[in-house]
Amino acid sequence: MKKQMQKGFTLIELMIVIAIVGILAAVALPAYQDYTVRAKISEPLAILGEGKTSVSEYFIANGELPASATAAGIRTSIGTDLVSALSYSAGNLTVTLATNTGLQDASAESIVFSLIDSTSGTLEYKCKPGSSMPAKYLPANCRG
Repeated sequence: MKKQMQKGFTLIELMIVIAIVGILAAVALPAYQDYTVRAKISEPLAILGEGKTSVSEYFIANGELPASATAAGIRTSIGTDLVSALSYSAGNLTVTLATNTGLQDASAESIVFSLIDSTSGTLEYKCKPGSSMPAKYLPANCRG
């Protein structure tokens, strides 16, 4: 008798490959979604940096913290797709994220640059999440 060579894959082998691909996709998709939100959070952090620069310039020029956002030259009405507003109070800056489905559970939350020290002639800030902002979306130095 003549042996026949196998040509192609069996149905079982194909089903095993599809199952493995499905498992990998189930694990990778949530991680990818978190990654995209983390990438979007860079815009609010850049806006906070802009406000921090304005406060620092005022502090250097006048030797004291500005009394208001207007005095510091901070634009508070942002209105982008990801940021709704930037607020200032006694050296602290808070950015409020817009209601945006692309931000998942970070939508409408806030990020704070909290003033730690201004007595040494320089301003020291600490970045931290707002009251219910998921820390997993922030850079490591902003997680609290």
